[in-house]
Amino acid sequence: MAIERHDIGPRMSKAVVHGNTVYLAGIVADNPKGKSVSEQAKSILGQIDALLAKAGSDKSKLLSANIWITDMANFAEMNAVWDAWVSPGHTPARATVEARLAAPDYKLEIMVVAAK
Repeated sequence: MAIERHDIGPRMSKAVVHGNTVYLAGIVADNPKGKSVSEQAKSILGQIDALLAKAGSDKSKLLSANIWITDMANFAEMNAVWDAWVSPGHTPARATVEARLAAPDYKLEIMVVAAK
């Protein structure tokens, strides 16, 4: 089975397609400095939409999501954006974990797997 990669970098690809499954890397906000959790979530989810479209999928086909958030005090704020974005009736299996991220300006990182 062929492997298709999108947004290939020296360390990772942002999306990899194998068979009928699309795997996205952990996605963080563009220009996160000074942005709220809501703003970062909207940036991330917009990138996820674009990457899934490039791979021939969309958010209605999400299988799983892993979310890393730097402070669980912001969990409800992040969920408000997520709930407005996710396709009703097509919600993925999901885990949310509090964690320190790669840079202090990042407040959120999301990684998803979707069917094609």
